[in-house]
Amino acid sequence: MSQYYPKNGRVILHVDMNSFYASVEMAYDSNLRGKPVAIAGNTEERRGIIITCSYEARKLGVKTTMPLWEAKKLCPNLIVLKPNFERYKKASEAMFHLLRQYSTLVEPVSIDEGYVDITQSSHIGSPIEIAKSIQFRLKDTMDLPCSIGIAPNKFLAKTASDMKKPMGITILRKRDVPSVIWPLPCVEMHGVGKKTAEKLSTIGIMTIGDLANAHDIQIKALLGINGLRLKERANGVDQREVDPESIYDYKSIGNSTTLPKDTTNQKELENVMNELSEKVAYRLAKKSLVGLKIGVTIRYKDWKTITRSVTLLNPIFKANDISKKAIEIFRKNWNGDPVRLLGVTALEVDEKNNAIKQLDIFSFQEDAKEEPLISALEKLQGKYGKGIISKGVIAPKDNSGSFTGSETSFSKDFFDKNH
Repeated sequence: MSQYYPKNGRVILHVDMNSFYASVEMAYDSNLRGKPVAIAGNTEERRGIIITCSYEARKLGVKTTMPLWEAKKLCPNLIVLKPNFERYKKASEAMFHLLRQYSTLVEPVSIDEGYVDITQSSHIGSPIEIAKSIQFRLKDTMDLPCSIGIAPNKFLAKTASDMKKPMGITILRKRDVPSVIWPLPCVEMHGVGKKTAEKLSTIGIMTIGDLANAHDIQIKALLGINGLRLKERANGVDQREVDPESIYDYKSIGNSTTLPKDTTNQKELENVMNELSEKVAYRLAKKSLVGLKIGVTIRYKDWKTITRSVTLLNPIFKANDISKKAIEIFRKNWNGDPVRLLGVTALEVDEKNNAIKQLDIFSFQEDAKEEPLISALEKLQGKYGKGIISKGVIAPKDNSGSFTGSETSFSKDFFDKNH
């Protein structure tokens, strides 16, 4: 499959769920399928606003942000539901859990969309095969439709995912930019709002093609540095990487690494677990988070992958605590076969200030003694880098990355009404 992947470029997917809130409600209640459904705030009041609606409702003219009274005038049979954010959150977690089975480089940008860098996923299939697999599995296991854009960068992937809805898959290459994107009006470009488009029109820039060919000095004088950035995007250039740490709402903090060679050496494997735990601890500290569960991923030589997690009595954030629990999980679940990849993840993360630890008289003194040392380590790592000093483990190496799969899925209990 390597012939489908560039030698020096990237392959990025943008996965965008279609009418997410409404789709979740229809998946949860099959009686709603095929009917005009809308999610709205203040459903009892005429001034309620449509948050989202099904495609059946859209065909009748109902739109997002439309007042409820106007929507009902257009569609008297409109079924209006209050938002159930816990349900949507659960569906979102299931979606991103599935995406991380294709690559560790997954960046959620909202509850219902995210980027996936599949450059190193050629062993799974071609880009189009991976996109079809994701789309099929989301629909088959959760009954949730999505559109997917395939491109060499985030901007083009995002643009592509909007081109076919619902349930579309679109490939957009850089060479397609002049013919596909340039003829469009500026206001249809991601990153250009109505006000920015109006400003651009004052200097004769009406289309994305006009923006792509604008004079640097003129565009910078009008919009500043952002103007030059928009011009780059209009030319199909976007250097941003898919960053798993740029999560819009942190649910987990994890690291995984593919080993230099498959190994059964337990000492080497546990050293890797120590390194990964150090990285997780650093990222938790950087964001003032703690973990309520610890998960471990093991991938074997034959690509079989298992993920196991344990709920903790008390939240943890220190490297030695994370490492101790991760190694305990690893020892319990490793079958002795050669290991190709290992991963450690802090799950169900929460802000440190929100986490209440049930300290007993024996652990309190130990925790109190540790706090000044942890604070000093965090300051040193923040100033000089996370590899400058570590506590009782090998200094972390660069993460080579690889996709982390799982034999378990949130989709198993996604529609458990008693959950």
